[in-house]
Amino acid sequence: MNRFERLFGLKGEAKVKYLDGEFQVVSPGDFVRCAVTGEPIALAELRYWSVERQEAYASADVSLKRYIETSGRRGA
Repeated sequence: MNRFERLFGLKGEAKVKYLDGEFQVVSPGDFVRCAVTGEPIALAELRYWSVERQEAYASADVSLKRYIETSGRRGA
C-alpha cells in the first residue's frame, strides 16, 4: 500500500474502458494508474486519457508528453 492509498483509503485498481468524453468502469475499483508516471488517479479525479491507446494520464502535461512520445513528434 502506498502513501496515496493510505491517505485516501483506496480499495483497489479499477479496470476502465476509455471512450470519447467518458469512460466505462469494467471492473470496480477506486482508482486507475497513470500510464506514464504510475501514480494512482482516483476515478473522481480522472480527466485525461487516450481512447486510441486505452491509457489514463495524471495531468494534461503528462498526456502531452505521452502524445509526443508515441506520435514521433518533437516538442519545442
